[in-house]
Amino acid sequence: MPLILPVKGVSPQFGKNCFLAGNCTVVGDVIMGDDCSIWFNTVVRGDVNSIRIGNKVNIQDGAVLHCTYEKTKVHLGNNVSIGHNAIVHGCTVHDNVLIGMGAIVMDNCEIGSNTIIAAGAVVTEGTVVPSGCIFAGVPAKKVKDISQELISGEIDRIANNYLMYSGWFNK
Repeated sequence: MPLILPVKGVSPQFGKNCFLAGNCTVVGDVIMGDDCSIWFNTVVRGDVNSIRIGNKVNIQDGAVLHCTYEKTKVHLGNNVSIGHNAIVHGCTVHDNVLIGMGAIVMDNCEIGSNTIIAAGAVVTEGTVVPSGCIFAGVPAKKVKDISQELISGEIDRIANNYLMYSGWFNK
């Protein structure tokens, strides 16, 4: 069973058709939209500030979402994929974004829509990533504009696949 706990009297809230893996952890002030999935060994800690998750968001195995006490919150838009072992901390991620495996997005970052943060990238504190590009490296920098093929072939494909995968478990 997932570990779902209130913090200071505030319990997580989940939309319709959400999948929570048996060993994920979701605590505190977390509000999740519809058609979301939180995968194995993932931690979503709304204990020190709020986490808001849009619709059709997948947070893959081993990822961590957290905030900074009384300073930063996490806001994820719709159609967002957070890759395996990524860390998303106290930042805003707009719609149609792929955060790659092992990437780190720090406090007060803003990730624009239709964007890919490459696997292993480190988006340093306060970075504003414009819409429609790929950021990669340590520290992460813009490497190119994103093509429509990457939006449909990667961002949309992964989000749709994770909706399908979660359906395998929600039977």
